[in-house]
Amino acid sequence: MHDVTIKDIIIGSRKPLAAICGPCVIEDESHCMRAAEALKKIYGNTTMPFLFKSSYDKANRTSVTSFRGPGLDEGLRILAKVSKELELPIVTDVHTPEQARAAGEVCDMIQIPAFLCRQTDLLVAAGKTGKPIAVKKGQFLAPGDMKNVINKILSTGNEQILLMDRGTSFGYNTLVSDMRAIPIMQGLGFPVCFDATHSVQQPSALGGTSGGQREFIPTLAKAAVAAGCNCVFMEAHNCPAEAKCDAAAVIDFRDLPRLLKTLSDIHAVVNGS
Repeated sequence: MHDVTIKDIIIGSRKPLAAICGPCVIEDESHCMRAAEALKKIYGNTTMPFLFKSSYDKANRTSVTSFRGPGLDEGLRILAKVSKELELPIVTDVHTPEQARAAGEVCDMIQIPAFLCRQTDLLVAAGKTGKPIAVKKGQFLAPGDMKNVINKILSTGNEQILLMDRGTSFGYNTLVSDMRAIPIMQGLGFPVCFDATHSVQQPSALGGTSGGQREFIPTLAKAAVAAGCNCVFMEAHNCPAEAKCDAAAVIDFRDLPRLLKTLSDIHAVVNGS
C-alpha cells in the first residue's frame, strides 16, 4: 500500500489513525478560525494526526437558496490564514480544474467530491498540482471501480492518493455503509479514509435541505476503524443546530473527545499495538 504524506503526517498501513475534521463550510473568517483553534486543541489531546478541512463553496446543495460559502478567493484566503497562524495542514474540496489549480497553491491536500469522482479533467488537474489527492468514492460506484479513478490521477505521475468512502445510495434519501469497501479499496494499493458524517446524511430528505442521523456517526466511525480504515473524516461544528450546512449530519465538538478516545483504542486493538 502506498503511504500518503501531507506535510509531516503519513497516512498508510501500520501508521497512526489519522483524522480529517472541520466545519462543512466556511461560515465566516471568525468562525473558521475559532473552529480550527478548538479542533486543534481537541485533537492535540489524542494520538491522531489532524488535518483541518472546510469548504469555500458548497456547489452541490439541495436548494438554489442554500448557503454556499464565501467563494474561492475569500475562502482560500481564510484557509491560508488558518494554515499560517495555527500551523495546521489544510484540506478543501474543488469542483473545476481551475479551482484545483488555485487550491493547490494554498492547501496541503485537495479533495474531490463524490459526485465528481469520475470527472477526468478535474482529476488530472488535481493530480498535476503535485499535492496529495483525497478522492471520495461516488455513492453510485462499486468500491472496485475506483481503480479507474486511481489510474486517471496516476497518469499525471502523482501517486499521493487517499481513497474515501462516504456510503452508497440505497433507495431514496438514504445511504448505506458497506464496510467491505474499506479492504476492497485498500486492495487497490492506497489507504482509505472513512467519512463518518456524510455517511449518515439523508440527501434531500427535508425537501429543500438534506437530513441526517447524527446519532449514528459514532457507530459507523467505530465500525470503520474496526474494519481497518487508515483515516476518519468527520465534519464538526461547535453548535450543530446553527450550522449553515449539513446541520443534521455534523458532530458536535463536545462529543468528539470521548469518541476519539474510543477510536484510538479500537485502532490499537486492530493493529496489535
